[in-house]
Amino acid sequence: MMRGFCCVSLLLSLALAYYIYIPLPETVSEPWKLMVLDAAIRSLFSVGGLLQSLGLCHHIKFIRHTVQTLQVLTPVPSGGPKVHDTTFAGVQVRVYETSSVEKGKLKRGLIFLHGGGWALGGTKEQSYDLLCRKMADELKAVIVSVEYRLVPDVHFPQQYDDCLEATKYFLKPEVLALYSVDPEHVGVSGDSAGGNLAAAVAQQVSVDDSISVKFSAQALIYPVLQALDFNTPSYLQNQNVPILYRPALIHFWLQYLNADHSLVYPMLINNHTAKDQKALSKHRSKFDWTTLLSPEFQKNYKPVIPVKGSPKILKKVPALLDVRAAPLLAEEEVLRRTPKAYILTCEHDVLRDDGLMYAWRLQQAGVAVTSDHHADGFHGTLSFAFWPLKFEAGERAVLNLISWLNDHL
Repeated sequence: MMRGFCCVSLLLSLALAYYIYIPLPETVSEPWKLMVLDAAIRSLFSVGGLLQSLGLCHHIKFIRHTVQTLQVLTPVPSGGPKVHDTTFAGVQVRVYETSSVEKGKLKRGLIFLHGGGWALGGTKEQSYDLLCRKMADELKAVIVSVEYRLVPDVHFPQQYDDCLEATKYFLKPEVLALYSVDPEHVGVSGDSAGGNLAAAVAQQVSVDDSISVKFSAQALIYPVLQALDFNTPSYLQNQNVPILYRPALIHFWLQYLNADHSLVYPMLINNHTAKDQKALSKHRSKFDWTTLLSPEFQKNYKPVIPVKGSPKILKKVPALLDVRAAPLLAEEEVLRRTPKAYILTCEHDVLRDDGLMYAWRLQQAGVAVTSDHHADGFHGTLSFAFWPLKFEAGERAVLNLISWLNDHL
């Protein structure tokens, strides 16, 4: 009996180890911890996919519900900034007000837009809540975390519209005065899909003359900025590195743009940006990584540009060329009017090159840019800076972000 039990235990342990283990780059932060985290995330998505295939619920809603349930087990921080939930122009927001500023003294303000592939995450998610509390405290600021609506309930451009409307409301002089925020020191920040939304909102605010208060800074954390080339060096180098895999990101894009998921493979091989796609003629230079990336990031990779592609993709999904969805495609005259920028990128992230290309384009437009590249970083590090999912790379990312904002906001 004991021998049988030991054999079964050994087999189960081997199976678990096989499921958890994936080859990772030697330089990635805390690889074994990342493997366990990735295995948990893969399991969550697998169960969600099974439930959706059985017609029981949408996989995204299952994942959100599971994460929310697990977070009930973690304690709510006491002390710190004053936190309250309200609505700005009909959009739900969570406001964090520092309590460490002298009475009568103006505070800094920051719009924060969470990541999650336009489908996951939220203002109450532990990692974002703790980050916003920390920023409010250390920056002596008012942080507005926007609870924009998510897939599958809404699709592009509703997420963008929610963020823009909440931002425009907060930037009203009378609203800033209500929160004692200095209109000369207001910024916008976001990570991943939130970085996409932050960049797009920053562009619109910069060119909208009806908005009298402008951003003084933008901080973009591994932003996703284009869906026209899924074969940049970082997409190829990191296609099998957690926690964001190349096909998964295309699925997130297609969900966001409310498009057919059968397009995943054609987009993986860049059929939507083949040489015969005339609609791209004025945009190609904006995402040409052979000119926008330095040799250290290009390495030995070659551009993937098919001679003939699938013209129907751009016709079926015109939002692929919409700057509200793909801020990297903005014209230089728009970029020129945006505020100074901080862009954090991670070496082991498929989105590394999106951030690097945007930094280069902003600099060419005359915008002051601080590029903060993390050689051991992976996608999502900002969300793993607090217990119980704490990575050293995550703690460093939060420290660097707050340090830059403290100096430039």
